[in-house]
Amino acid sequence: MKINKSKRNNIFFLIVIAILIIPQTRKPIQVFIQKGLALISPSAINENKQSSITSYNWKLKDENETIFNFEETKGKVVLVNFWATWCPPCIAEMPSLQKLYSDYNNRVEFVFISDEPFETIHSFLEKNNFAFKVYKEAPKSDFFNVKSIPRTFLIDKQGKIVIDKTGAANWNSESVRNTIDDLLKE
Repeated sequence: MKINKSKRNNIFFLIVIAILIIPQTRKPIQVFIQKGLALISPSAINENKQSSITSYNWKLKDENETIFNFEETKGKVVLVNFWATWCPPCIAEMPSLQKLYSDYNNRVEFVFISDEPFETIHSFLEKNNFAFKVYKEAPKSDFFNVKSIPRTFLIDKQGKIVIDKTGAANWNSESVRNTIDDLLKE
């Protein structure tokens, strides 16, 4: 039985659809696609369009129930990232965030936020050799109005949002590093 080109294309299309429908194969494929999109570096917001944090009155808690007051970040360069372990774009950008964290964690305040159980988060971090600390909001922030993840904010020492990026990005790019270096000099 000879299969013509049309039937072969239909079979190929059905296989691709089946792979995308099966949960065990869908997530790795989505992460792979998002990694391609995450090669794009986020860009800084034009200075005259930057908004400022209106209140640092925001409490977070870690897995030990220790409260972190966002007020402690006042006067520092801060990177705030909202993410989840089930989110393919979040997973795709995490390696670049880890590299950035490894190089800047002593000079930049990194605040990673997820609303998942800490057991799930801890397992994900351990499996992927990620070393950053993750918090939960307690209560939700009025300022950071996050409707989709990943969403990342880079904030300067004066509280201005220099980068506001929704979706996967390459946070370890030369342009992000240059932006952070410039913010640290101020």
